[in-house]
Amino acid sequence: MDKEIKEKYLKAGRIAKKTLDMVKTKVKEGIKLADVTDFIEENIKKMGGGLAFPAQISVNNIAAHYAALFEDKTVFKKNDMVKIDIGVHIDGYIADTAITIIVGEKPDEKLERLSLASKEALDNALEIIKPGIEIREIGKIIQDTITKFGFSPVINLSGHGLERYQIHCKPSIPNFDNRTKEKLKEGQVIAIEPFATDGKGKIYESSNASVFSLIEEKPVRSRITREILREIKKYNRMPFSERRLMKKFGKGKTIIALKELMGRNLIQDYPPLPEINGGMISQWEHSVIIEKKPVVFTRDIN
Repeated sequence: MDKEIKEKYLKAGRIAKKTLDMVKTKVKEGIKLADVTDFIEENIKKMGGGLAFPAQISVNNIAAHYAALFEDKTVFKKNDMVKIDIGVHIDGYIADTAITIIVGEKPDEKLERLSLASKEALDNALEIIKPGIEIREIGKIIQDTITKFGFSPVINLSGHGLERYQIHCKPSIPNFDNRTKEKLKEGQVIAIEPFATDGKGKIYESSNASVFSLIEEKPVRSRITREILREIKKYNRMPFSERRLMKKFGKGKTIIALKELMGRNLIQDYPPLPEINGGMISQWEHSVIIEKKPVVFTRDIN
């Protein structure tokens, strides 16, 4: 990997790590989810990073893709299982990382074990990764670790490759042994993110998405939509939140524009992902540069 590119990944990872370290003290009973979202996104920008995707704060049975709504009233409660997933980029080179926080003092013991199951699965996976390893081996150790705790991995969510301005690309890193013979290659950048649940182990796409990304650019007739599309293009096809647009353009204009863009298949939506049986879900995630000695650049940097 080019030295300059690697340094951009490391800088993104440094900002992501510092942000998550700070946000651990912000998630408390009675605090608004939207306020924590603002803290995360403003802090990333202050430290010189760009948002690779909107800060996602998914609670309890929601695995991912919950970004604060424009008038979000959600308040954290005791024993909420809060997944904080952030993406930072420097010139398009992305660090993707996540933690689970259980709200309140002396949290429920089962929830603590559920969080530990995905964290230990991530740690164990990071211990074995190297160029040439079969990806199924990563999935197997994640699955074995989570089931050892008496929980299930979420099998229809996976880790993924990271490329410039691309958050989800090949290779897919499963959370179970999927029998693939594909191997990791030196120079790849990946995110490993085990999800553990006390439910059945699958998620589904719900409704009311607040996260979107641009698929393609085409002329649009509405002046309002053209104005908002110009703003969306600034994200370089990385995900953006409805909330950020509403803050800039207002609620009414944004709803009109997103409806037109969705109707013309110019943007894709990412609805929240609940567990199919309503099970609680934990998540931990790190990003890694695959080298002879892999670099976990959202963990092992100061």
